Amino acid sequence: MGRSAPRRSRARLAAMVAAVLGVVLLVRGVVVEPREVASESMEPTLYPGSVVLVDKLGPRLGEVHREDVVVFTSPQDGRDSVKRVVAVAGQHVAIRDAELYVDGEHVDEPQVDHSRIDGLYFGPVTVPDGAVFVLGDARSGSIDSRVYGAVPLGAIHGRVAMVW
Repeated sequence: MGRSAPRRSRARLAAMVAAVLGVVLLVRGVVVEPREVASESMEPTLYPGSVVLVDKLGPRLGEVHREDVVVFTSPQDGRDSVKRVVAVAGQHVAIRDAELYVDGEHVDEPQVDHSRIDGLYFGPVTVPDGAVFVLGDARSGSIDSRVYGAVPLGAIHGRVAMVW
């Protein structure tokens, strides 16, 4: 009789550990996930080696907005990429002398170092339904929607919610 109490305690502990592990895996798979930034394309907002916490729930509910920094599967090479959404479905995007214009209006981008970009022109293009247009903050060295086009909403894994 004295041995059954320690067995029950071990069984309860094992069940609790399994439950906690299950919750952690569920949360990571569905709600939030840490990711490491691999490229320089989002400097100075994000640097290589930065760890970001990715909110996976919002984009699944269709909540992707201009200015969101998102993680998605790159249409160019199938790898995960991190970029800023600069336009959503139906909007017109153009870059004139390194300055971003959405629907004909100049967009102030304090995170972009325009002194490092010379004579960049692009567009105008219209973002198709079910997609977003993404650009890197380090505009001159970023491979983004200017190269591979708009990113389908289904390719977006999540939105960067926190950086550390």
